[in-house]
Amino acid sequence: MIVFFLVCSIQVLAQQNQEINYDSDRTLKNEQRYPGALILSKVDNQVYFDHDGIEVWCDNAVFYKNANFFKAYGNIRMQQGDSVRMTSNYAEYNGNTEFAFASGNVRMERPQTTLETDSLFFDRIKQQAYYRSGGKVTDTASVLTSTVGRYYMDQDKYSFVNQVVVTNPEYTINSEQLDFYSESGHAYLYGPSTIESETSTVYCERGFYDTRADNGYFVKNSQINYDNRILKGDSLYFNRGKSFASATNNIRVIDTINDSRVTGHYAEVYRDKDSVFITKRAMAASLQDRDTLFIHSDTIMITGKPEKRIIRGYYDVRIFKEDQTGENPMSGRSDSIYSDQKSGLTKLINMSRFGNGKPVLWSGENQMSGDSIHLQSNTKTEQLDSLLVFDNAFLIQKDTIEGYNQLRGKELTGYFVDNELQKVVINKNTETLNYMRNEDSDLIGINKTLASSVEIFFNEQQIQDIYYYNQVDGTLTPEEDFPPNARQLQGFNWRGEERITSKESLFEGDPPLKLPKIKGIPLPDEPDEFFDEREDDDPLLNENSRLDPKVLKNQDLDSLKTKQEVQKDSIKNDPPATDSIKAKE
Repeated sequence: MIVFFLVCSIQVLAQQNQEINYDSDRTLKNEQRYPGALILSKVDNQVYFDHDGIEVWCDNAVFYKNANFFKAYGNIRMQQGDSVRMTSNYAEYNGNTEFAFASGNVRMERPQTTLETDSLFFDRIKQQAYYRSGGKVTDTASVLTSTVGRYYMDQDKYSFVNQVVVTNPEYTINSEQLDFYSESGHAYLYGPSTIESETSTVYCERGFYDTRADNGYFVKNSQINYDNRILKGDSLYFNRGKSFASATNNIRVIDTINDSRVTGHYAEVYRDKDSVFITKRAMAASLQDRDTLFIHSDTIMITGKPEKRIIRGYYDVRIFKEDQTGENPMSGRSDSIYSDQKSGLTKLINMSRFGNGKPVLWSGENQMSGDSIHLQSNTKTEQLDSLLVFDNAFLIQKDTIEGYNQLRGKELTGYFVDNELQKVVINKNTETLNYMRNEDSDLIGINKTLASSVEIFFNEQQIQDIYYYNQVDGTLTPEEDFPPNARQLQGFNWRGEERITSKESLFEGDPPLKLPKIKGIPLPDEPDEFFDEREDDDPLLNENSRLDPKVLKNQDLDSLKTKQEVQKDSIKNDPPATDSIKAKE
């Protein structure tokens, strides 16, 4: 065992102290200026160094053979296998620590990327390169720049920190810090980040982007801004090529032109088609003058240009319109809804095969129902103008004390003033049943009348006057003489328990909703410090280096933020990192 460990130790020591091989057309010495060094120069061929798989060519060099260290000058080329090629104006290399430094037009080439910087550190043992004085990486699709950068050769990964910018012909990324994988073109964004193009701006504080496929997903305060829409959600997916975006959980789609928004827990946006699809507790809210109209249904679709928006809602549609006073609420239900913002027309439709989605509308205490209901708004004032009820129109108003006032006919037309129902006209085969009271609200009888048409006027949501046209039959009958089983007209269906009285009650009765768990993007692991702590008599670049030893120290912004650093937010307001290479010579 002792022999085994001794042999292993000797092998390790030999590897650590493997001598640098060299070849030079001219070799000189100048003990006064470079004590203990060889001065190597090019005549026909460049000076050549070889050490444990790394090759270096240069025009001139100062080689400290006993220290296993050299400084190279002029037209430097450095190559490690087939994977790394680097050129610079100046370079240093310590064969004992396998640590290199290059400066002046540094260019490091990898199969997928090219790195350009003013100064670069290269640790061959860690297989990492590092700059902190600003650098540029050119990928097959993009150009990436940052103040600080670190390259992990084993992962083919760049980690950029501070003023990170990715420039692509189609977009520009700005980020606080970004990890970039050269082979795949995948980028991970950390901290406040934006992806801007002519047609959209993406913002996130943690995200993933495929720079070659031009798509990605984003979490933590993420949003996508189009020309006239803003999409927000717990998790966003974005595909630039298809002009498509989707959002999951707690989503909002804000229409910045029409002053409306849609909420829910899943949405899809097709920019080129000007369409939005939203489901899972979907609700559209549209500000109309001083009022707000809310539409809730299983699914909502919004299509068309801003000036021609069309809203469609499907399955168990519920609407609620409120004004600032709260005195004239209006609500309704239907199977489906169609709303054309250009014409101001809203249709409540029954598309159900089972007939259980028949439209119903409440204005104050008045319930109106029929096979379909059309609401017409004034496109200038955006206030309700009129309504039409087609086929089997039925108006019911609960009597102040007992029973129901009822009017039915083929069609119903209602007129609004200041969003309050003022007048109703029912045409074709109308039939009414009203509880008649005197000035003291005493019941004087029940009036049942048949007529060709009926005109009803309201005051403060209550029936004030009724006018009958072409009356066929009408009788006022004392209550005691009016049979209880005849006090409802054919088709009577009071649905007061379904009435929506507030924005919150739009969701009453909805089945429980279980949201999917969002798979987040973890923060990067805390990296090891690039510069190892070393004794003063064992420097990374030998005592003959042109660098001040203080330069080879880790600075505050040398590493990416970690989980602990994010929690403490310790470097949020730090100034940009800079690096000035101080020379001793």
